[in-house]
Amino acid sequence: MSRIAVMGSGAWGTAIALSLAKRGGHEITLWSHAPEVSEAIRERGENSIFLPGFPVPGNVRATSGIQEALRGAEIIISVMPSHHVRASYVQFAPHLRPGQVLVSATKGVEDESLLRMSEVIADVLRGFDLQLPLGVLSGPSFAQEVAAGLPAAVTIASQDVDLASRIQREFGSQTLRLYTNDDVVGVELGGALKNVIAIAAGIAAGLGLGHNSVAALITRGIAETTRLAVACGGRRETLAGLSGIGDLVLTCTGALSRNRTVGIELGRGRRLPEILAGLHGKVAEGVRTTSAALGLARRYGVEMPITEQVAAILNEEKSPQNAMRELMARPGRDE
Repeated sequence: MSRIAVMGSGAWGTAIALSLAKRGGHEITLWSHAPEVSEAIRERGENSIFLPGFPVPGNVRATSGIQEALRGAEIIISVMPSHHVRASYVQFAPHLRPGQVLVSATKGVEDESLLRMSEVIADVLRGFDLQLPLGVLSGPSFAQEVAAGLPAAVTIASQDVDLASRIQREFGSQTLRLYTNDDVVGVELGGALKNVIAIAAGIAAGLGLGHNSVAALITRGIAETTRLAVACGGRRETLAGLSGIGDLVLTCTGALSRNRTVGIELGRGRRLPEILAGLHGKVAEGVRTTSAALGLARRYGVEMPITEQVAAILNEEKSPQNAMRELMARPGRDE
């Protein structure tokens, strides 16, 4: 039996805790930054704020105390939004100890530093003279479906082969299948960049441009995300796997995708602040990742035309119609 701390009680963090609880064999603590969330879970038996309708069993202990959550934890999985990862680990670090294992399940790239989430975590821990084994969990996984116990397959990536194998054993169940990978760069960037393409696919759907346009955006989207991931040190074959094409297809086509939903509403003519306010505290990571992706593209000299147009729509209020016209008018090239 392992003691596992899930640090972050949004929809995905709660779904992970539920999956582990159903699997059995673990002591699970679900930490929330907001006391009202952990209180709601304890009082109502479900996360009525971020994942309503899914009972949280008694073997998942909800808390908003960092020390309480991390005390005795052998595996720590962090699931907070990307823009909270650095500050969160600054708070976590004094309570971490040698022998613990970290797993990052956050998809994104830090705005100014352009660091991947595992790099952000390692950067914070260096400041506390800590070095802990670290893995990355990513792949096509809507929280609601994982919470419902519907079958899903994801990737656990780490340069520490033993760590990846351990998480594969500890987290795998009849409804959640894990594949190991040592390409942390490719897995993290695949999970982060697909959110940008999902916004583009949503915009096409919101404009009523048909299935052909969405298929084209998905296909060319995987081409440009692969270019950037490989330039950053990832492997092409990783982007052809679960954390690349798998996650991209799900997020670009699934009705549960928040990033696709943002794109649909942009395509329908709504303004971004209004759309984000309608998410009621939930995060569409692609909105932040778009600028970071372009920063990485400039650093490595990678062309990302779809991402550029999404950025212009998000940050410069460019009309979605003009953005799509410009994509279609680009000079012809070989595939």
